[in-house]
Amino acid sequence: MEYTTLGKTGLRISRMGLGGIPIQKVDAGATRSLLETLSGQGVNYIDTARGYTVSEQYLGEALEGMRDRFVIATKSMARTKEAMEKDIEISLKNLRTDHIDLYQVHNPSPEDLEKVIAPGGALEALLEAKAAGKIHHLGVTAHFTSVFERALELDWVETVMFPYNIVETQGEELIRRCAEQNVGFICMKPLAGGALEDAPLALRFIGQNPDISVVIPGMYDVEEAKQNIEAVSDRSALGPEELAKIEEIRKTLGTQFCRRCNYCQPCTAGINISGAFLFEGYLKRYGLEGWARDRYAAMEKKAGDCVDCGLCETRCPYQLPIREMLARCKEEFGA
Repeated sequence: MEYTTLGKTGLRISRMGLGGIPIQKVDAGATRSLLETLSGQGVNYIDTARGYTVSEQYLGEALEGMRDRFVIATKSMARTKEAMEKDIEISLKNLRTDHIDLYQVHNPSPEDLEKVIAPGGALEALLEAKAAGKIHHLGVTAHFTSVFERALELDWVETVMFPYNIVETQGEELIRRCAEQNVGFICMKPLAGGALEDAPLALRFIGQNPDISVVIPGMYDVEEAKQNIEAVSDRSALGPEELAKIEEIRKTLGTQFCRRCNYCQPCTAGINISGAFLFEGYLKRYGLEGWARDRYAAMEKKAGDCVDCGLCETRCPYQLPIREMLARCKEEFGA
């Protein structure tokens, strides 16, 4: 495993870390097995969040006796000092640790980020917790390039997390600026929220960019972890066939697709929005029409049940026209 320094934090971390969202699918025992495998392969970086339901708790239990092997990063959607103070204490308790290596402001809008840094904002709690030794470093996660750019203007920001993958390269110039300013760059959504089927190719593509500090694919399965480690460890140049495949993926997938982050949920009508789009992807892109139709038919609420309230669109960090996409899904599946 190759290691790097995470920008101005000075933390020495593996080039690949664990994205903690899928931990919600398993339990603390399975999480322990995964961490043991990752540690044995030299992976020492873990990313989780207050918003990932039981992820912090499972990781905390699994880390008993091996906390010192890992750099732990988590994050909070809190925007005020009071709310952030509460979240920091919950994170410490969940993760069963006396300190968190990196605490991040989680996915603020441009307006939210200004609230965070204003008097009475979450930054005050973060700075106080840092002074007390409860957290060691501070960062921002973002889905908007405007937030990414603003974060690079703030002297307290030591890391930025942003999507980067085969079909989402809009942050490349800002990623380069991270390297120039010694701000650590954490690559999220390396598989575009599961939209990219060829994980080894997707991770090898990311490995070609020297300005990326760490990539954090979401994992909960030991074999999947081993495959990801092998792909990240392969630093050889992409060949003509691989480059051609990348261009074909870009042509087919485009940029207007669901990343399955589920920030749009809960749906007023009870639709599993990302699930509907997942099956649509299998129907259109992967030649699995029968499988996709069967799974879609089993959904309790379908795209046609949309009540056109638009609440999901106000939550989507990618500003997708979800109602239009659901209407298309209804047309394709006939329900």
